[in-house]
Amino acid sequence: MNVMITGGAGFLGLRLARALLRDGLDGRPVGRLILVDRTAPRDLIDGRVCAMVGDIADHAFVASLPVAECEVLYHLAAVVSGEAEDNFDLGMRVNVDAARLLLECARASGHRPRLVFTSSVAVFGPLAAGEEIDDRTAVSPRSSYGTEKAIAELLLQDYARRDFIDGVVLRLPTISVRPGRPNQAASSFASGIVREPLAGIEARCPVPAATRLWLLSPRRATEALMLAVELPSAKRAEGRILNLPGISVTAGEMVETLAAIAGRAALDRVRWEPDPAIERIVASWPPRWDDSRARALGFRGDSDFAAIVRAYIEDDMQATTPLDA
Repeated sequence: MNVMITGGAGFLGLRLARALLRDGLDGRPVGRLILVDRTAPRDLIDGRVCAMVGDIADHAFVASLPVAECEVLYHLAAVVSGEAEDNFDLGMRVNVDAARLLLECARASGHRPRLVFTSSVAVFGPLAAGEEIDDRTAVSPRSSYGTEKAIAELLLQDYARRDFIDGVVLRLPTISVRPGRPNQAASSFASGIVREPLAGIEARCPVPAATRLWLLSPRRATEALMLAVELPSAKRAEGRILNLPGISVTAGEMVETLAAIAGRAALDRVRWEPDPAIERIVASWPPRWDDSRARALGFRGDSDFAAIVRAYIEDDMQATTPLDA
């Protein structure tokens, strides 16, 4: 089986790549894995891996990708929320135009590849009292990033309706705890307030302690990406968009959990410094959604935030220093 991952040098792309090389996909080994990104992946030595470096929004580069040779495409490449808000043109170019280019290449391939696209909790607005979001709730984004992801969702659904692809959208909760350095995502603090204190470094939390987030660990996100391909085609076609399972937790509860695991010294390294711009974006995201359909299909969330912190310690902190690039 040949598989392509755009955003293949990113933290989630690399995690997925390693899992695919180790475990295969849909009961079959991966024969060739094409990782597409602006930079080549580091520390991934395997003869099955082919790194293709270029601009995912450049027509000539995307046309050069061996899409016709791949049974499975993962489209993870994206400009993150804070950067998309600061740079409208860049966000539209990467989050919308690049998605359309990849879909067109898949269409031109003529073999209806399986395509998994990662969307976000940001496609929704804040919840009204008593409201609950499910897979059929209309999107109502309050940020450029959320709007761009919603546009790409609609594109994938229509390409799938026309039988150009066999596609599915996974709406991801905020992923925590991410290894590596902070990025420009509005949700970056949801990893930083755990990752940095565990490394003995101060971290800044730009939202109030009562701010509630919908979270999923990288471990469970990777499992979901693989399961999305392994679902029978009929199951994918029943509803092309899935709200993935998560847990609802406040920023205050997150740091209290950190203290319970790593001691009060870790808690003391968190500084509460409001940032109105980040508060505004994060407050527009729903703190929960109905994930019953995804759970019925076999997707799993984390049991609680303590499990998320321990997964980070086991999977990432012990393997590398938390602030590695």
